Amino acid sequence: MAIADTLVLQRQRHLKWRALDRLELILMMLCGLLCFGFSLSVTADIVTRTIGHPWLWLQEVTSTLFIYAIFIGAAVATRRNDHLYLTAISEALHGRSRLLVEIVIRLVVLGVALCLVWYGYQNYLRGFGSFRLPSGTPIASLYAVIPLSGILIGLFTIEQLVNGIRNGFDHPEPPDDDLPIPAIDTRATTGVQP
Repeated sequence: MAIADTLVLQRQRHLKWRALDRLELILMMLCGLLCFGFSLSVTADIVTRTIGHPWLWLQEVTSTLFIYAIFIGAAVATRRNDHLYLTAISEALHGRSRLLVEIVIRLVVLGVALCLVWYGYQNYLRGFGSFRLPSGTPIASLYAVIPLSGILIGLFTIEQLVNGIRNGFDHPEPPDDDLPIPAIDTRATTGVQP
């Protein structure tokens, strides 16, 4: 099984375009690298402070990796229907009422995506007037991911809207291929049978 098969979610295939599978794979790998880098920088920050020689720039690296992981993760979770999605309401409905609720939910998510693009870009531009210490890097470097995340969330939401209206949102999911785990007898055997 290739890594792409495990990272690109096959659930709700009827709402996805195959052309965006590679983008989902890249975003999932990027999220993994960002989370690993975040963990590594926190560990290094703790170690350097403990030994009495702190590297102050590690706090900047940690916050940057954390913020990027959040916004990239929100985008990929939107494609996977794991985030920004109210499944409990829509899955209880069927037919036209489900179609209407699914469309309304995705239009709300699309509105959020547009706000991320618009206001995120404004914050990005304003961020060139403020600087992070101790490096002196413009704070815009933190805000750059916000409009990018909005674009990706918007793209994935449009993908789901188009495919959901075309194919329907209500498709039964195939059962998981997970095999049941057999029970283990934990009773002690003493050799003497009653």
